[in-house]
Amino acid sequence: MRWIWIDKFTEFTPKTSATTIKNVTLAEEHLHDLYPAFPIVPHSLIVEGMAQTAGILVGEARNFAEKVILAKISRATFHRLVRPGETIQFSAKIEQLSEQGAATAGKVTIIGTNEPVADIDLMFSHIDQNMAGLEFPEHNFVFTEQFTELLKTYRDNASITI
Repeated sequence: MRWIWIDKFTEFTPKTSATTIKNVTLAEEHLHDLYPAFPIVPHSLIVEGMAQTAGILVGEARNFAEKVILAKISRATFHRLVRPGETIQFSAKIEQLSEQGAATAGKVTIIGTNEPVADIDLMFSHIDQNMAGLEFPEHNFVFTEQFTELLKTYRDNASITI
Protein backbone atom coordinates (compact mmCIF):
# COMPACT_ATOMS: atom_id res chain seq x y z
CA MET A 1 0.00 0.00 0.00
CA ARG A 2 1.63 3.23 -1.09
CA TRP A 3 -0.99 5.75 -0.04
CA ILE A 4 -2.96 5.29 3.14
CA TRP A 5 -6.36 7.00 3.14
CA ILE A 6 -7.62 5.69 6.49
CA ASP A 7 -6.42 7.24 9.75
CA LYS A 8 -7.02 4.61 12.41
CA PHE A 9 -8.43 1.18 13.15
CA THR A 10 -11.14 1.23 15.82
CA GLU A 11 -12.07 -2.46 15.66
CA PHE A 12 -10.42 -5.54 14.21
CA THR A 13 -11.71 -9.09 14.53
CA PRO A 14 -9.30 -11.36 12.64
CA LYS A 15 -10.74 -13.17 9.61
CA THR A 16 -14.14 -11.55 10.24
CA SER A 17 -14.46 -7.74 10.35
CA ALA A 18 -12.64 -4.43 10.65
CA THR A 19 -13.64 -0.84 11.28
CA THR A 20 -11.56 2.23 10.49
CA ILE A 21 -12.05 5.98 10.52
CA LYS A 22 -10.97 8.88 8.33
CA ASN A 23 -11.11 12.45 9.61
CA VAL A 24 -11.92 14.78 6.73
CA THR A 25 -10.26 18.21 6.92
CA LEU A 26 -10.59 21.35 4.85
CA ALA A 27 -6.80 21.30 4.38
CA GLU A 28 -6.99 18.32 1.99
CA GLU A 29 -6.48 19.82 -1.46
CA HIS A 30 -8.24 17.06 -3.38
CA LEU A 31 -11.56 17.99 -1.71
CA HIS A 32 -11.60 21.24 -3.67
CA ASP A 33 -11.01 19.70 -7.11
CA LEU A 34 -14.60 18.84 -8.07
CA TYR A 35 -16.39 21.97 -6.84
CA PRO A 36 -13.92 24.59 -5.53
CA ALA A 37 -16.64 26.52 -3.64
CA PHE A 38 -18.23 23.33 -2.22
CA PRO A 39 -15.54 20.90 -1.02
CA ILE A 40 -16.60 17.23 -0.81
CA VAL A 41 -14.92 13.85 -0.55
CA PRO A 42 -14.98 12.29 -4.03
CA HIS A 43 -16.82 8.96 -4.19
CA SER A 44 -13.65 7.36 -5.54
CA LEU A 45 -11.86 8.14 -2.26
CA ILE A 46 -14.73 6.66 -0.26
CA VAL A 47 -14.30 3.47 -2.30
CA GLU A 48 -10.54 3.69 -1.65
CA GLY A 49 -11.08 3.88 2.11
CA MET A 50 -13.29 0.80 2.00
CA ALA A 51 -10.80 -1.01 -0.24
CA GLN A 52 -7.97 -0.32 2.20
CA THR A 53 -10.03 -1.36 5.23
CA ALA A 54 -11.34 -4.56 3.61
CA GLY A 55 -8.04 -5.32 1.86
CA ILE A 56 -6.11 -5.25 5.13
CA LEU A 57 -8.75 -7.50 6.70
CA VAL A 58 -8.39 -9.96 3.79
CA GLY A 59 -4.60 -9.80 3.99
CA GLU A 60 -4.59 -10.53 7.71
CA ALA A 61 -6.83 -13.57 7.17
CA ARG A 62 -3.84 -15.24 5.43
CA ASN A 63 -1.17 -13.72 7.71
CA PHE A 64 -0.17 -11.15 5.06
CA ALA A 65 1.52 -13.90 3.06
CA GLU A 66 -0.47 -13.05 -0.09
CA LYS A 67 -0.39 -9.96 -2.25
CA VAL A 68 -4.01 -8.81 -2.04
CA ILE A 69 -5.35 -6.54 -4.79
CA LEU A 70 -8.78 -5.11 -5.50
CA ALA A 71 -10.28 -7.20 -8.30
CA LYS A 72 -13.83 -5.86 -8.59
CA ILE A 73 -16.26 -3.34 -7.16
CA SER A 74 -19.38 -5.50 -6.96
CA ARG A 75 -21.59 -2.70 -5.67
CA ALA A 76 -21.13 0.92 -4.67
CA THR A 77 -24.33 2.71 -3.67
CA PHE A 78 -23.95 6.23 -2.31
CA HIS A 79 -26.50 7.90 -0.03
CA ARG A 80 -25.00 11.31 0.78
CA LEU A 81 -22.00 13.59 0.30
CA VAL A 82 -19.19 13.86 2.86
CA ARG A 83 -17.93 17.32 3.78
CA PRO A 84 -14.85 18.62 5.62
CA GLY A 85 -15.24 18.44 9.40
CA GLU A 86 -16.93 15.04 9.29
CA THR A 87 -15.42 11.71 10.30
CA ILE A 88 -16.04 8.74 8.02
CA GLN A 89 -16.33 5.23 9.46
CA PHE A 90 -15.58 2.25 7.19
CA SER A 91 -16.95 -1.12 8.39
CA ALA A 92 -15.94 -4.21 6.39
CA LYS A 93 -16.89 -7.87 6.79
CA ILE A 94 -15.52 -10.90 4.98
CA GLU A 95 -18.37 -12.66 3.21
CA GLN A 96 -16.30 -15.33 1.48
CA LEU A 97 -12.62 -16.31 1.67
CA SER A 98 -10.75 -18.81 -0.53
CA GLU A 99 -7.25 -19.58 -1.81
CA GLN A 100 -7.87 -17.31 -4.81
CA GLY A 101 -9.30 -14.31 -2.98
CA ALA A 102 -12.19 -12.91 -0.98
CA ALA A 103 -15.52 -11.12 -1.17
CA THR A 104 -16.32 -8.39 1.35
CA ALA A 105 -19.36 -6.31 2.28
CA GLY A 106 -18.94 -2.79 3.58
CA LYS A 107 -20.89 0.05 5.09
CA VAL A 108 -19.71 3.64 5.30
CA THR A 109 -21.26 5.97 7.87
CA ILE A 110 -20.62 9.33 9.53
CA ILE A 111 -19.37 9.19 13.13
CA GLY A 112 -21.67 11.01 15.52
CA THR A 113 -24.81 10.84 13.39
CA ASN A 114 -24.45 7.26 12.10
CA GLU A 115 -25.88 8.54 8.80
CA PRO A 116 -25.29 6.10 5.94
CA VAL A 117 -22.83 7.33 3.30
CA ALA A 118 -22.42 4.23 1.12
CA ASP A 119 -22.75 0.47 0.81
CA ILE A 120 -19.70 -0.98 -0.93
CA ASP A 121 -19.13 -4.64 -1.75
CA LEU A 122 -15.69 -5.58 -3.06
CA MET A 123 -13.83 -8.61 -4.40
CA PHE A 124 -10.11 -9.15 -3.84
CA SER A 125 -7.63 -11.43 -5.55
CA HIS A 126 -4.60 -13.17 -4.06
CA ILE A 127 -2.45 -12.46 -7.10
CA ASP A 128 0.16 -15.12 -6.35
CA GLN A 129 -2.67 -17.66 -6.64
CA ASN A 130 -3.86 -16.38 -10.03
CA MET A 131 -5.05 -18.91 -12.57
CA ALA A 132 -3.24 -17.29 -15.51
CA GLY A 133 0.17 -18.38 -14.23
CA LEU A 134 1.51 -14.81 -14.23
CA GLU A 135 4.48 -14.13 -11.97
CA PHE A 136 4.76 -11.14 -9.67
CA PRO A 137 7.68 -9.75 -7.63
CA GLU A 138 8.68 -11.81 -4.60
CA HIS A 139 8.53 -8.89 -2.14
CA ASN A 140 5.10 -7.99 -0.82
CA PHE A 141 4.53 -4.60 -2.45
CA VAL A 142 1.01 -4.39 -1.00
CA PHE A 143 1.63 -4.75 2.75
CA THR A 144 4.57 -2.44 3.45
CA GLU A 145 6.12 -1.01 6.62
CA GLN A 146 3.86 2.05 6.29
CA PHE A 147 0.85 -0.24 6.43
CA THR A 148 2.30 -2.11 9.44
CA GLU A 149 2.56 1.17 11.36
CA LEU A 150 -1.13 1.91 10.73
CA LEU A 151 -2.16 -1.50 12.03
CA LYS A 152 0.11 -1.02 15.06
CA THR A 153 -1.99 1.97 16.17
CA TYR A 154 -4.86 -0.42 16.71
CA ARG A 155 -2.77 -3.13 18.37
CA ASP A 156 -1.35 -0.63 20.86
CA ASN A 157 -4.85 0.32 22.02
CA ALA A 158 -6.58 -3.07 21.82
CA SER A 159 -6.75 -6.03 24.11
CA ILE A 160 -6.30 -8.55 21.29
CA THR A 161 -3.29 -9.35 19.18
CA ILE A 162 -3.62 -9.22 15.44
